[in-house]
Amino acid sequence: MATRLNPVDVLLVGYGWTGGIIAKELASTGLKILALERGGPRDTNPDFMEPAKDDELRFAVRHELMQDVSKETLTFRNKASQTALPMRQLGSFLPGSGVGGAGVHWNGVTWRFNPWDHQARSQTVSKHGEKIIPEGMFLQDWGVTYDELEPYYDKFEKTCGVSGKAGNLNGQKIEGGNVFEGPRKNEYPNPPLKQTHGGSLFEAAAKKLGYHPFPSPSANSSRVYTNPDGVTYGECHYCGFCERFGCEANAKASPHFTVMPIAARNPNFELRTHATVMKVLLDSTGKKATGVIYVDARGREFEQPADLVVLSAYALGNVALMLWSGIGKPYDPVTNTGVVGRSYCYQASSGATVFFDEKTFMNNFMGAGSLGVNIDDFNAGNYDFEKMGFIGGGGIGSSTSGARPIQYRPTPPGTPRWGAEWKKATVRHYQHTGNVSNQGSNMAHRANYLDLDPTYRDVYGRPLMRMTFDFLDNEQKQMRGLNQVCAEIGRAMGGVLVEPRTNPIPYSIVPYQSTHNTGGAIMGTDPRISAVNKYCQVWDVPNVFVTGACVFPQNAGKNPTGPVGALAYWIADALKEKYLKRPGALVPA
Repeated sequence: MATRLNPVDVLLVGYGWTGGIIAKELASTGLKILALERGGPRDTNPDFMEPAKDDELRFAVRHELMQDVSKETLTFRNKASQTALPMRQLGSFLPGSGVGGAGVHWNGVTWRFNPWDHQARSQTVSKHGEKIIPEGMFLQDWGVTYDELEPYYDKFEKTCGVSGKAGNLNGQKIEGGNVFEGPRKNEYPNPPLKQTHGGSLFEAAAKKLGYHPFPSPSANSSRVYTNPDGVTYGECHYCGFCERFGCEANAKASPHFTVMPIAARNPNFELRTHATVMKVLLDSTGKKATGVIYVDARGREFEQPADLVVLSAYALGNVALMLWSGIGKPYDPVTNTGVVGRSYCYQASSGATVFFDEKTFMNNFMGAGSLGVNIDDFNAGNYDFEKMGFIGGGGIGSSTSGARPIQYRPTPPGTPRWGAEWKKATVRHYQHTGNVSNQGSNMAHRANYLDLDPTYRDVYGRPLMRMTFDFLDNEQKQMRGLNQVCAEIGRAMGGVLVEPRTNPIPYSIVPYQSTHNTGGAIMGTDPRISAVNKYCQVWDVPNVFVTGACVFPQNAGKNPTGPVGALAYWIADALKEKYLKRPGALVPA
């Protein structure tokens, strides 16, 4: 029997970037705010201090900062005719756990999505007509445009101290920045990071081929910086231990030292860690949330009443919680009805490994999470879909995020996987290898979705969420087409051997690819094909809001954290300026 606790005004389920931003922004309302986090507390000191912080085995291989799949996992299959089996080890993606979530162990890559990404259907149809959209593809507008989100992108970039170079200031294109980006009101808060030799080679090659290179936008601060909230960042050390690690210098933006301490100053805010939410409770109508049931570290069950519930966990966790709670109609691929679980997407990526002669030293061990050079010439709507033969695209770039000793062992094809020859090849190529990568988009499809598994259950007795996903024809064409562009750039960089690579086809959940899971609770203007409205408010249960990449109708050729952060500020504004003044549906269904 659950112990019933005193009610709160606002309940946050999950405490990473989005939960931290909303808690900070709602502090001025005077409402009682509670955040429930399934993992434990964290702080830079002592959790990310040298030398223990750079333990590659502990953090990168054994995934100490990640979700424990012995307690919470999912089942996977490529298509509905197969039997899904549980993911017993983390592989393709690495959801975080604990205060800060994946915002602690991310690389710091902080993009704005292109205007096309926010209006993929309307802009594609306007340019090419309906005929270009393949059967079964769910191409959908967000319901909120880039222009509407631009001030919130700007706010998130300033919160994170993003280092970069603008390419479109108020409509004026600026050489050296991303000339394909949507117009921005302000320059990045910090200048770009120092460039590497690999980045310089990529930049020269891209220019030679007629493309438009620019430095990667990075939440790794290029200098000491104080953000608008008064939080001071250290300068990036280029240590190469960003992804899967915390930052000892507070140079990589993370919610645990930025937005969360500000939220904690609010006397009406409370954080409870080791609190795993089982389900959101609904009233007898099923149209109003009354709170949640959660279990603490001792296994005790509590009922936490709340007037407003914000699902601010990782994308997959939000969708699972909606399915367990009966929030929204589950998606059925047979009848093509329902909304929760619809339009699951991933990242369809490819690229090339570039091997250089022994006179070309890359020094890849000196890196930062988002240190590199990119082109957007083949991303979003920046090129001719009909000519290329696919919809979407990818951001192409060369990055230097750190060549750590256990996991970075580049060797050419034909090299033995162990023994003396492998060791010689490792020594020969460690300093003389680079990369060109396509971070490819993924358009939603009727056959790719999330639902509840009829067989397997988690440690709490809930059915596991089931993922049905594969790279279909559009994404396979995109990976192959942009793979050729990557190889061309690699050769222009001076590579003596350019080895193409791609995500596994059919998709495999085993090797790591990216933690960029999107969709399942998508936003839109039509409640028949979207789970939440333009303010990320659940159509069917108006006092529940959903944050994170699960609301993206399709995935872009970029990392998702920038729009995730912008949407969190957008939601917080909608709550303060609209919902709290008059609770109820913000958009008529």
